[in-house]
Amino acid sequence: MADRYMIRKGGVVEGAKVPELAKLRIASDAALAEEKEKALAAKEKELAEQREALKKRTAEYEKEYADHKQQLIDLRREAKLGGNFFVEPEAKLLFVIRIVGIIKLAPKPRKVLQLLRLRQLHNGVFLKVNKPILQMLKLVQPYVTYGYPSLKTVRDLLYKRGYAKVNKQRIPISDNSVISSSLGEKQGLHGMEDLVHEIYTVGPNFKQANNFLWPFKLSAPRGGFKCKRHGYCEMKGGDWGNREEEINELIKRMN
Repeated sequence: MADRYMIRKGGVVEGAKVPELAKLRIASDAALAEEKEKALAAKEKELAEQREALKKRTAEYEKEYADHKQQLIDLRREAKLGGNFFVEPEAKLLFVIRIVGIIKLAPKPRKVLQLLRLRQLHNGVFLKVNKPILQMLKLVQPYVTYGYPSLKTVRDLLYKRGYAKVNKQRIPISDNSVISSSLGEKQGLHGMEDLVHEIYTVGPNFKQANNFLWPFKLSAPRGGFKCKRHGYCEMKGGDWGNREEEINELIKRMN
């Protein structure tokens, strides 16, 4: 707090008589100025340490992503050489986009969309894959499309359209300090790459990290939707429903 002190600027003419109260005020201002200088230096040092630690963690995250990718490639090759089938690991993360407005919407789906924080057309949110979430998505299936986002998609969304919810206000994530002030002390997330890693890997602090993010406000997709009345997996082809990995292409057109 000391680094935010406002110090009064005022001097005394040399040789002039100074009242006792003025002497006390000048001494107090000098002490405050010294305290502020120390606090600013300490804060600068702390920020530099945080930046260095974040750089190291970012390098570790990149290695973790690369190792995981290579492990999957090796397992696929091994299965192919042995004449077996390789079962892909189940997705842990969903990205859900609302594709229908509010007109002629029944009360139950409307409530479920509110619970999923999808209050407006083209809003998008990250969700953890579990049974309750999948049951809720069944109730709003014709009004949303969803799938499994890639690391590039998660990163692009956060960097381009990431907004934080601070004191119930929508704040742009223009600096790592926005993340650090809300999630640094308890969750240990001090920067954008920490947030990307926590969301993509669905880490232990996923709930807090996801609630910290304001629902994404996406644009209408370039080239438009195909047919909102029909499901993506139907023979005729449409838009609502589970797209699995194909959601990345849609997000790219909407981001």
